[in-house]
Amino acid sequence: MSLGVRVLGVLTLLVLCGAAGPLHAQEGAEPPAAAAPAAPAAPAQPRSWSSLSPAQQQLLHNFQGQWDQLPPQRQAALAGGSQRWLSMSPQQREAAQQRFQQWRALPPEQRQVLRQRWQQFKALPPEQQQRIREQYQRFRQMPPAQRQELRRQWRQMSPEQRRQWRQQAPGGAHGFHPAPPRGGPPHRWR
Repeated sequence: MSLGVRVLGVLTLLVLCGAAGPLHAQEGAEPPAAAAPAAPAAPAQPRSWSSLSPAQQQLLHNFQGQWDQLPPQRQAALAGGSQRWLSMSPQQREAAQQRFQQWRALPPEQRQVLRQRWQQFKALPPEQQQRIREQYQRFRQMPPAQRQELRRQWRQMSPEQRRQWRQQAPGGAHGFHPAPPRGGPPHRWR
């Protein structure tokens, strides 16, 4: 696979997942500023190809011929994704490419489930999204053995036990507690 195709694939993943979603946080990395709650965006306006920087145009060159036919939301998403890509360090780009390869290796059904979960996350109020991001970071900072034990306990719980745990967890239905009464990782392993 050529570098250009891989970069476009990674850009698509960045657009799909917002580049900094909680499912893709790096071990020990601080969430980027883009992960912070933002004010609701105005409806996307069409962008001209010439409004992109030369670096963005080079990165998105495969879209040049069809740019004017793309919906404004898609143009905005591609422009934003390309800007995020260009602002990444080489290490962040490598990590993004690895995540893209992992994404491509998933069965289509699993990708669909992850897309649905992402949409559910994006539908949450900004405060709850931020709380989940923070809880995910705390989970990621736990020793691997403790994370594995929480996952094991969570898989052994019945749906009713999971529901009860989510209701009892601090922070509401999507709360995470480092030592839940019955164990379990954050909501995304439901």
